[in-house]
Amino acid sequence: MPAVAGDYKLPRQAPEFVINYPGGKQDLLSRYKGKVVVLSFIMTTCPHCQAECKMLSKLYKELGPQGFQPIAVASNQMAIMLVNDFIKEYGVTFPVGATEQAPVLGFMKINENERWVVPQVAVIDRKGMIRVQSPFNGDEKLQDEAHLRAVITDLLKEGTPAAKKTSVSAKK
Repeated sequence: MPAVAGDYKLPRQAPEFVINYPGGKQDLLSRYKGKVVVLSFIMTTCPHCQAECKMLSKLYKELGPQGFQPIAVASNQMAIMLVNDFIKEYGVTFPVGATEQAPVLGFMKINENERWVVPQVAVIDRKGMIRVQSPFNGDEKLQDEAHLRAVITDLLKEGTPAAKKTSVSAKK
């Protein structure tokens, strides 16, 4: 049974998302298909976001070799200029980009009139489906290391999309 939060149902297909990096480089979320992705929308000045990124760096070191990929995207004013210092100051070991707030609201299906909080977190499985995400007013469980580790570990156990296609017994 799909979980319902706000005006969206889970699981749902993750829409394409453009991640902008300092220096003009861009990346697409779809490039990470086949991995379990935690996409964390942050503000570089937010203490909860800073702690989230430290925790995600720790989980990445531990679970990255199994196919886990965290990505953070800052959406505060002038974020693109603040990203490099943020990475250095908080020891972030995974990609951190920037975007405007409108793409974040669209991706997370947050109404622009809602007072939303950061970090906004989406956990995406290997097939590109959003399986867990923050509601507009946040979710402290997605900032809890033990809880997030359990969610990621469960999704990593599901295997790769190619493995599912070749094994009839893997169907649920």
